[in-house]
Amino acid sequence: MQLRYAFRLDLGPGQRVALARAFGCARVVYNDAVAARERARREGAAFPSAGALSKTLITEAKQSPGRQWLSEVSAVVLQQALRDVERAYTNFFAFLKGARPGARVGAPRFKSKRDARQAIRFTANARWKITEAGRLLLPKIGEVKVRWSRRLPSVPSSVTVIRDAAGRFFASFVVESDPDADLARMPDADGLPSVGIDLGLTHFAVLSDGTKIDSPRFLRRAERKLKKAQREWSRKQKRSNNREKARLKVARAHAQVADARREFHHQLSTQLIRESQAVAVEDLAVKALARTRLGKSVHDSGWAQFLAMLEYKAQRYARVFVKVGRFEPTSQVCSVCGVKDGPKPLHVRTWTCTHCGTVHDRDHNAAKNVKQAAGLAVTACRAQVRPELVPAQREEAGSQGIHTGTRAAQRHTTR
Repeated sequence: MQLRYAFRLDLGPGQRVALARAFGCARVVYNDAVAARERARREGAAFPSAGALSKTLITEAKQSPGRQWLSEVSAVVLQQALRDVERAYTNFFAFLKGARPGARVGAPRFKSKRDARQAIRFTANARWKITEAGRLLLPKIGEVKVRWSRRLPSVPSSVTVIRDAAGRFFASFVVESDPDADLARMPDADGLPSVGIDLGLTHFAVLSDGTKIDSPRFLRRAERKLKKAQREWSRKQKRSNNREKARLKVARAHAQVADARREFHHQLSTQLIRESQAVAVEDLAVKALARTRLGKSVHDSGWAQFLAMLEYKAQRYARVFVKVGRFEPTSQVCSVCGVKDGPKPLHVRTWTCTHCGTVHDRDHNAAKNVKQAAGLAVTACRAQVRPELVPAQREEAGSQGIHTGTRAAQRHTTR
């Protein structure tokens, strides 16, 4: 399985300028490629191939007076920008043909230097490496200090340098995990229980064994701070330096909320996978729920991110993960006798079954019904399942500014 490990970078003034130059050159090549494809579409001509775009927009452009500065950055960064355009058009056409399920994919759009997120990617051809001192050596940028928080499980195949909206820089490494090491890290699944999970707003999650996990409500707790920062930002003069400083303050406040929520999801999902042999959840319609009056609380919970973590961690550590259909009446059925008692408004938290007389906690009963609907008692046969190859997961692990030395980077140099 491919995973991404992200670590915070500490850059010097010259390295920040070099990275800004690389971001700009990659963005220009990306926009030129999109413009060339759109020009061909309007004229009814065949789309230019990747090789033709590389020759025109990179090789020949470096010799022209208006694009000579493209030679100041690594050519691999520019080539990866062209590959991003090709991938974007491939996904777009696959969605139009119905070959790509999921959310709607639009046509590629031009990038702006004012975009909140900027990124460039270095593959093995760029000859980047992690030095013995634990620094990241990037071509035409130099040795960058990395805040290592853990050891990489294998030699990374590529690194993506990212600048987020809060002005922070990260290095995201793509590594291949070792299935045997992953299975050795987790306890044996034999003898572990299966668990059903009911996600909610009163409690973030209620398990089928009766455990209730409170919702941290990170956004709600930070609302006063966010309101003050956003109010100061709105009062600054547009396109002024003070307005940019206020924008960074707002972005950092939002980044703190997102980081805390992600850390909570990582810890809880790892705990559930470690202590269970099978996990069942309900396939929630998050987009529909976010359009209701509870939309802010739904977004604050981050259910989709949590379920995505549960799914790939179950595959990585050979656990069973089952999604129950969203139309399963888990809140209407008695988990003891199986009688459907009808829908109930949200303010009803406990109810009594009219058939067997059992008093149910609404969320606990739903969690038990999720487990039963998933058929875990039949499907969870305690067999070890090898995880298959999946695309690299974002934000698998990372450092949030914790400096732990450079020992974690040693013996991970690339060739």
